Amino acid sequence: MARELVYTGFMSLDGVVDSPGGTSEGHRSGGWVMDTEFVPEAFAMKGDELADTTALMFGRRSYEAFAPVWRDSQDHAPYRDLPKYVVSTTLAEDELLDGWGPTMILRSSDEVARLKQSAGGGIFIHGSAELARRLSDDDLIDRYNLLVFPVLLGAGKSLFSRDDHDKRRLSLRESESYSNGVVKLIVEVMS
Repeated sequence: MARELVYTGFMSLDGVVDSPGGTSEGHRSGGWVMDTEFVPEAFAMKGDELADTTALMFGRRSYEAFAPVWRDSQDHAPYRDLPKYVVSTTLAEDELLDGWGPTMILRSSDEVARLKQSAGGGIFIHGSAELARRLSDDDLIDRYNLLVFPVLLGAGKSLFSRDDHDKRRLSLRESESYSNGVVKLIVEVMS
């Protein structure tokens, strides 16, 4: 049985995943998650994912942003020793961060496809919009765990490409809405 590849993240209603945490990430409207009233149950999905996470995957830029913060963060301690995969054609082995569990560089979507055929459980992609878009276009993402925020950003990185490709059917596995307007969508890609 193939390992499940899951994209998990925050998204605006118009499909933007760019800079949810702050303006330092580059988007002029960065920090849009923080502008939404905090309702703990709206974020429970992030904790629930831990039971299914056996490995993490990042694109280069997300890895470089998350690794130094998450390695030392108590909030992210459960991820510390999990295997990590960084999909990059330019990252060198000596640029990997020490002390954050085993990390392997994958150089192509073909290597991601081979990884999915190996033994093990769910691999979760955090951030990494460009990687997720490419892997989606290559039909490698199995599920999306999304928290959709009630905001229109008008510009920014989109999770889904606008390239012309065959229709993909999705199946809604779970949904819930919260008092702050956030909607949880867990959607599986049908084969």
